[in-house]
Amino acid sequence: MIEERSSAPGAPSDLEVVREHIERAAAANAEGRPFDHAQAERAIGVLFDALERGAVRAAERDASGRWSAVEWVKTGMLLAYRVSEMVEMGHVPGGAFRFFDRRLFVPRDLSLADGIRIVPGGSIVRRGSYVAPGVICMPPMLVNLGSHIGTGTTIDSHALVGSCAQVGERVHLSAGAQLGGVLEPAHAAPVIIEDDVFIGGNCGVYEGTVVRRRAVLATGVMLTRATPVYDLVRETVHRAEGGAPLEIPEGAVVVPGARPISSGWGAQQHLSLQTPIIVKYRDEHTDAAIALEPRLR
Repeated sequence: MIEERSSAPGAPSDLEVVREHIERAAAANAEGRPFDHAQAERAIGVLFDALERGAVRAAERDASGRWSAVEWVKTGMLLAYRVSEMVEMGHVPGGAFRFFDRRLFVPRDLSLADGIRIVPGGSIVRRGSYVAPGVICMPPMLVNLGSHIGTGTTIDSHALVGSCAQVGERVHLSAGAQLGGVLEPAHAAPVIIEDDVFIGGNCGVYEGTVVRRRAVLATGVMLTRATPVYDLVRETVHRAEGGAPLEIPEGAVVVPGARPISSGWGAQQHLSLQTPIIVKYRDEHTDAAIALEPRLR
């Protein structure tokens, strides 16, 4: 069982015990060996509670600014699918909609005391996600498990915060924008959006891309590991290389662009590939263009 441990120096913390249970159960599952499902489920419940409090995160930033995934947290989320059966959730007799999901992945039980503004209309904040006081959620939108969202952030209509995505403070995620997750399909690192970033409508940020603080993504920008980003200001190309993700520099203003195919049949047809382009770095004119109405908050 998961019990309170001694607070004496050198004694393992509750989360260290939880990690041990999760990693042991996951290893047994991978090898086809039996394991204690009830104990694993209790450990996952403690993990989800810790994620919701912000006591643990799915990704961490080191002193140099480099982000990395916390692998045992992701392992716990994947294990939850293994130990949790499908159930019917929230069905109202005679109602038009019925919902079926894994038992451990219910929506979070939020209250007014959480300080989150969730406008009516079908939004869901799933279990195991942290949403800070002062966040605004416009319907419909989804915050998936393992996500971490900082205070003052707005998630607009039809926006998705994918599994384990890390979103900073005072971020604006515009309508239709998507932050990819790490569980489906599985990726090594979650999407990172640092503080004061503005993401325009219908943008997509996927596959562990890191968007540094105060960057601006104009409407329709798509970023993946395979996407080269051309920087007109610094005359360089930003790419994901080796194990490092694609990174958008601090304060960069990125717009959709295109580059021509240079050879073969594609060139003969005068085709182009979509390419995000950094056209400037954020200044007072940019700030004025993306300023939000404070009275709406």
